[in-house]
Amino acid sequence: MRPSRQRRLALLLSAVLAPAAAFVVGLAATASAATVFSDDFSDGDTGGWSKSGGSWAVVTDGSPAARQSNAGSENARLFAGSTSWTGYTVQARVKPLSLAANGHVGLLARAGGSTTYYRLALLPGDRVQLQAVSGGSVTVLATASRPVVPGTWYTLSVEVAGTTVRGSVDGTVIGQGTSTLSSAGRIGLQTAYASATFDDVVVSTGGGTPPTTPPPTTPPTSAPPPTTPPATTPPPTTAPPPSGTLFVATNGDDANPGTLAQPLRTIQRAHDLVQPGGTIAVRGGTYAPSVTIKILKDGTSSQPITLTNHNGERVVIDGENMPYTPGAVGSSIPRSDRGALHVEGDWWRFVGLEIANGPYGIFGVDTNNGRYERLVTRDNYESGLHIQGSSSGNQIIDLDSYGNRDPRKNGESADGLAIKEGSGTGNVVRGARLWRNADDGFDAWLFLSPILIENSVAYDNGYNYWNLPDYTGDGNGFKNGGGNDPRPAVNHVTRNSMAWGNSAGGFIDNGNPGSLVFERNTAWDNGKAGFDVSRSTSTVNRNLSVGNTTNVSLGNSTGSNNSWNIGGTWTFVSTDPATITGPRSADGSIPRSTFLRPANGADVGARL
Repeated sequence: MRPSRQRRLALLLSAVLAPAAAFVVGLAATASAATVFSDDFSDGDTGGWSKSGGSWAVVTDGSPAARQSNAGSENARLFAGSTSWTGYTVQARVKPLSLAANGHVGLLARAGGSTTYYRLALLPGDRVQLQAVSGGSVTVLATASRPVVPGTWYTLSVEVAGTTVRGSVDGTVIGQGTSTLSSAGRIGLQTAYASATFDDVVVSTGGGTPPTTPPPTTPPTSAPPPTTPPATTPPPTTAPPPSGTLFVATNGDDANPGTLAQPLRTIQRAHDLVQPGGTIAVRGGTYAPSVTIKILKDGTSSQPITLTNHNGERVVIDGENMPYTPGAVGSSIPRSDRGALHVEGDWWRFVGLEIANGPYGIFGVDTNNGRYERLVTRDNYESGLHIQGSSSGNQIIDLDSYGNRDPRKNGESADGLAIKEGSGTGNVVRGARLWRNADDGFDAWLFLSPILIENSVAYDNGYNYWNLPDYTGDGNGFKNGGGNDPRPAVNHVTRNSMAWGNSAGGFIDNGNPGSLVFERNTAWDNGKAGFDVSRSTSTVNRNLSVGNTTNVSLGNSTGSNNSWNIGGTWTFVSTDPATITGPRSADGSIPRSTFLRPANGADVGARL
C-alpha cells in the first residue's frame, strides 16, 4: 500500500525533530535502515517540495508521479528535506522523457543551497555521472557507460557518508568519490534542457556500512604507437562477483566447477554452462583456442549474459591457431568458422576483451540486443567487429579496432567495424576508434536499416601496411551505405565524429540514395572528399571539412552552417592527435582535446 502524505510528513518531522533520528550518525552500520522521508505523489501535488524553475505537476504515469515538462528550462529543481541532513541515502525512480545534447536529468543529495549539491546525472550519449556541483562548476567524481533511453524508468540512488559519495543505477554501483564540497543538505530532483518524470522518492539512514574507496589505478603512460593497443579495459574493482559467475583462467580445468578457486579452462565450456543472468569472468592472460568460440544461447532482456574480463585484467583471445588465419586468396570462410568469437545469441554483453589474429575478430549474425563495450579487435584476418543478418538493438560502445586486413581478398573487405549485409533497427555506435584497417574504418554496405554513429573517429584506413599483392582496400573513414544497383536507400545518422588521414573519403554516402544526416563532423587531410554526399539527399549541418583533396561533393544534399557555407580560411587549434589516439579515459571514453577545433572559435565540427 502506498504511504499517505500524512505518514510521509510524520516521517519527515520525526527525522528533523527527534534526536534519536539525527542524521549526524551518517551511514554507520545499524541493525536496519530507517526511512525518514518518502513521497510517491499519490496525494496529487508537490506539497512539501520547494520549486525552482521549470513546469512541475503531478501526472499519472502508471501511478501518480512528479513531472517537469519544460524541456527548454535551463535548470529546473524540486527540493525537500532539511539543510541539516548529513549522512543518508536518497533513492528515486526517474524517467527521462527528452534529453538535449547539453542536458541532464538528476537526483540531488546534500543540497546546501540552490546551486551546491552532489548529483547523479543521466546524460546523453549513454553516460551516467556522479558529480559535485558548486554554482557553474562541476567536478566529476565518477562516470560510467550505461544506456540512457528516453521513456525508460531508472532507479537512481545517492549515498553520502562523511566525505564519501556513491551513486547507483538500478541497484548497480556506477562509481564513488570523495569530496568536501557539502557536509549537509536537502535532497532534490533536477532537469536541465530535459523533461522527466520522478516517483517513489525515499530517504533512509543506516542499514549498511559506509562505502569504501576503490584502490587507485595506475595513471596511463604516454600514448602508444599506432599499432599498440591503448589502455581500454576498465579500472579494477574490488566488488564481489555477482551470483551465477563462472570463472575461466589459463590454469583452469574444464572439469572444475568454475569457481574463483577452481576455474574452468575455456570460454566455450563456460558458455555451455552459463544461464541467463549469469556472468563469465575471464582471468588475465592469453587464450589461443584452435576453433571458433561459438556464442549460440540467449539471455533475456531482464537477464542478459555477460562475458567480461575479471576486475580489469588484460584478456587476449588469440585466434592465430584457428582455420582461415589467413584463408587462401579467393577462398570463402564457412559461416560457422567466422570470428575468433562467433555470436548468434541474443542479449549478451561483451566487456573488456581483446580479440586478435582471428578469421574475423568478432562475427555476429542474426544477433540482437548485444552490448559490445570497451573491446579491442586488432590484427584480424578480416573485419575487427562484423555484424550482419537480421540484427537489431546492438550497441557498440568505446571500441578500438585497428590493423585488420584480409589477404584472401587483397584488402577489399577488412574494416575496423562493419554492420552490413542485413537489417535491424536500433543499432548504435558510440565512442569507436577505427584506424589502420585495410578497407574502411566503418562500413554499412547493404545494411537496410538506419544506424546511429556518434562520438567516433576513423583515421589512416586504406593503406597497404602489409604489402598485400594487388591491393584493393577502399580507405574511407565512414562508409554509410552502398550495395548493388539499385542501391538501397537507408537514412543513417552520423554525429560529432572525425575522419582524417584516410586514403579515400572521410564521410561518404557510397551511392546510398537515402536521406542521411551528417551533423557536427570533421574531415581533415583525406585522400579524396571530406564529405561525399552527392548521390543522396542528405542533410549536412555544422560540419567542418579542411585540407582534403575535395572538401565537399554535395549533389542534391542540403545543409547550413558548414565550413563551406561560411567560407574563409580555416585553421585549427591543434593538429596533434596524440591525446585523442592515446590511452582512453578511466570511463572508457575518448579523451577530450582541442584536436581539429577551429582556431576562430566557430561552432562547427566535432568536439571530442
